[in-house]
Amino acid sequence: MPLRLIFMGTPDFAVPTLVELAGAGHEIAAVYTRAPKPAGRGMELQETPVAREAKRLGLPVLTPKTLKSEEALAEFAAHHADAAVVVAYGLILPKAVLDAVPLGCFNLHASLLPRWRGAAPINRAVMAGDGESGVTVMKMDEGLDTGDMAMIERVAIAPDMTAGELHDRLAAIGGDLMLRGIGALERGALQLTRQPEAGITYASKIEKGETRIDWGKPWQDVHDHIRGLSPFPGAWFELQGARVKVLRTTKGEGSGARGRALDDRLTIACGSGAVRILELQRAGKQPMKAEEFLRGTPVARGVTLG
Repeated sequence: MPLRLIFMGTPDFAVPTLVELAGAGHEIAAVYTRAPKPAGRGMELQETPVAREAKRLGLPVLTPKTLKSEEALAEFAAHHADAAVVVAYGLILPKAVLDAVPLGCFNLHASLLPRWRGAAPINRAVMAGDGESGVTVMKMDEGLDTGDMAMIERVAIAPDMTAGELHDRLAAIGGDLMLRGIGALERGALQLTRQPEAGITYASKIEKGETRIDWGKPWQDVHDHIRGLSPFPGAWFELQGARVKVLRTTKGEGSGARGRALDDRLTIACGSGAVRILELQRAGKQPMKAEEFLRGTPVARGVTLG
């Protein structure tokens, strides 16, 4: 029979999993997500994508600031759930919460564990030039993404794929993978495997200081850096005193002084080789193709980008 679940998630990435579980008939006792935050020009409070979807589905939504208090633990246990499903929730689950559901807490992580444990696995995989990524369903323990693995699905990272494109692909297959995992748990057939000791890497949070483009690096590194930060937070350069985000590039032809335009079509020299900029975004503006950008802001051959 379907399981009684607690769902815990916050961003867009978690929504497909919630939809899959609810659509399959599992009973969602409660949806935990982060509290609304001020956003946009008016700085109005905005609910998380998971909160909006949960309300659309008619599910109860909880937004505790912590799970470490006795009150929070009592409320969590009072749902009498069989298991919890966690997807990019954003709060640490203490051991008392992990132990409060008899079948355990199961996390969907956006990497091929143990590679890229931590906060920004999608960005880091693309920035590192990895040829593949994937999603892992694991049973959570007290460590940082160290739990035993249940299921893995692999995805190739195409040479020009952005972090945003990989995000959307992994979110979709992740929902299906977690649904299959919970189905196996329901049947008592879910098998767990310890994570390998070899190949552990950590995907640290993206810091503002690493988003500026370093044209002195080889073209492949520059390209991977740009696509790994696209569309958010976005890698950027300075032109005429203003920041411009670069959202999409490909391999360019030619070489020259770092940061210098090699033509009037935004082919930019790197430490070795060059990249061709295909899509950009001015501050406060919508993304635009290079051709559209150049109509308003010509970048002639020989101009150096900051």
